[in-house]
Amino acid sequence: MSRTKHTAAKKPRRKPSAAAAASPATASPHTRSVTAKKTGGPGTPRTRALQEIRKYQKTSNLLVPAASFIREVRAISYRFAPDISRWQAEALVAIQEAAEDYLIQLFGDAMLCAIHAKRVTLMKKDIQLARRLGGMGQPW
Repeated sequence: MSRTKHTAAKKPRRKPSAAAAASPATASPHTRSVTAKKTGGPGTPRTRALQEIRKYQKTSNLLVPAASFIREVRAISYRFAPDISRWQAEALVAIQEAAEDYLIQLFGDAMLCAIHAKRVTLMKKDIQLARRLGGMGQPW
């Protein structure tokens, strides 16, 4: 005769009366309420955003893909001077580094404007104000 596993049968549960279900005193302190949600943890969007910020602050790599940036630089330069079609690789890297540095500074200043307005969300008007205030390469 072969061996078989048997699972224990569960006893049918009694439904609590309406009065017992309504009173919070009967609830066990070890059980979690149905409406309580888990906060924090490694999977929340806030944690992922902070991890991303730390990652990009540590790296010194360029953030914009090089191929698409070079394509845009060539398209813009063709509009202004169609006879210039050749670029040195070092010149394109220098332009990309300068452009990314400017954008990082601009977004940092715009974030300070948003914080000054007692907001955490960056808006178009913050970027416009940061551009008007300047600060990049100006002596005052």
